[in-house]
Amino acid sequence: MATEEGFVDALRREARGERTLALTLLSAAIAALVLSPVAWILLEASTVGFTRAVNLLAGARMVQVLVNSLLLVGIVTGASVVLGVPLAILTSQTDLPFRRFFTVAISLPLVVPSYIGAFAYFTGFGEDGALTAALADAGIAVSLPPMTGLVGTAVVLTLFTFPYVFLSTRASLASFDGTLLEAARTLNHSRTSAFLRVVFPQVLPGIAAGGLLVALYALSDFGTPAIMGYDVFTRILFVNYYDFQLAALLSVQLLAVTAVIIALESAVEAGDASGYASSNPDAATRLELGWLKGPALALCSLVVVAALAVPIAVLVLWLVRDTGQTGFGYAFSWEYGWNSLSVSVLAAVASILFALPVAYNSVTDGGRLSRLAERGTYVGYAVPGIVVGVALVALGSKYAPFLYGQIPLLVFAYVVRFLPQAVGSVRSSVLQVDGRLTEAARTLGHSPRAAFRKVTLPLVAPGIVSGAALVFLTTMKELPATLLLRPGGFETLVTYIWMVQESRHYGKAAVPALVLVGISAVSMLVLLSRGGNDVT
Repeated sequence: MATEEGFVDALRREARGERTLALTLLSAAIAALVLSPVAWILLEASTVGFTRAVNLLAGARMVQVLVNSLLLVGIVTGASVVLGVPLAILTSQTDLPFRRFFTVAISLPLVVPSYIGAFAYFTGFGEDGALTAALADAGIAVSLPPMTGLVGTAVVLTLFTFPYVFLSTRASLASFDGTLLEAARTLNHSRTSAFLRVVFPQVLPGIAAGGLLVALYALSDFGTPAIMGYDVFTRILFVNYYDFQLAALLSVQLLAVTAVIIALESAVEAGDASGYASSNPDAATRLELGWLKGPALALCSLVVVAALAVPIAVLVLWLVRDTGQTGFGYAFSWEYGWNSLSVSVLAAVASILFALPVAYNSVTDGGRLSRLAERGTYVGYAVPGIVVGVALVALGSKYAPFLYGQIPLLVFAYVVRFLPQAVGSVRSSVLQVDGRLTEAARTLGHSPRAAFRKVTLPLVAPGIVSGAALVFLTTMKELPATLLLRPGGFETLVTYIWMVQESRHYGKAAVPALVLVGISAVSMLVLLSRGGNDVT
């Protein structure tokens, strides 16, 4: 009898091993699929002869594009740190009035897609800008400076990306043990000296994490430089996407700069890996601002006005000024909203279907191939949307013409870009599932599939919903991949905004832009509501 039971256990272990192997191979196949655009970029670039590659990349214009891109990334990242860190300190460590309001309001610029912010500043400022005209109508004769070129691009990207630094720094400050700061004060350090010696080294990884997100966003953003007329990698890629070899070389350069930025951020985190675990983050008393309270309130208010009030005001002005008389083909239709909704739902569902086996296998198996497959799915998130779009244009036109210009290829581009959001959310939920519950279901006679369906799936459902919602909301705002891969005549909210701003029918962009801002605001408010006491 014992021999028979041992034989049955051996069969079960063998079957479990076969299922694990099958799931691992499926995860690896998914990772290989989403990595295919990056693989094409590298292969296509390798086919370019050395002489032609040098001629293409070493020309004066391409060198200038590289310099422009690096300059923009440096300015935006530095400005975001200079703006985000003090605001994080003011809202978390001081007696600033209305701290809760300013914490939420300073975070909300993330709900405004940068290209909508660029549209608002580009069309609102200058001698003929909507904001300048509105001020003139109110009797205020002020000529607002135009927002174009490097200045306009840097201002807009800073205003709509600095919350990454603000939020990550504030999170680090919230988890810091305040008693350490007070201990430094007892050693005759001033509050400034104690902050620089004790607090700053421990929150530096948080600052670096936020700075990384800002740098990657500034490097990969397409809409803002294009609207502002500033030549960077993404703008040149969009103009020359039909020249696959040039596009591949530019994409490799862009990916190389991305890799360097990630490596620099990793070095900062590694150098400060010995952070203190907070046992009492609220132990330190809040810093009294005293006479600085007025300037601090002015700074916070100015940021909220510049990053929220100004773009929304410009959009409302264009909405009011729009007479409804446009040229043929520029009238807004809610069909564009339905198109955005439909492809975003498809992208969310496809991402979850891809994420489930990858996330589940990475947790339950833990093997090297499983971890590698999971990490492989994250690459697409670091790859700019314009690069994914160019690669899939080439792959679709060359090897899958039946898919080129069709919805499935567009949805696949979204999956490549945003699958990590679904994988991360699902994986976090799977990690919280007690494996003993699944084993208990097995002992009650349920098959592995039935145990997963009846026990595991309901427990990870919140993560699935969160991941799908995040992919949906991000897809709604994706611009470059949608422009390059949408079917002919298939307009979405973002492509319609792009079309009317290029044709200078600015009033027609107001409604879809406000809709997108509203959708994004819902996601941010949900995120902040989960932060609980973090916004107190």
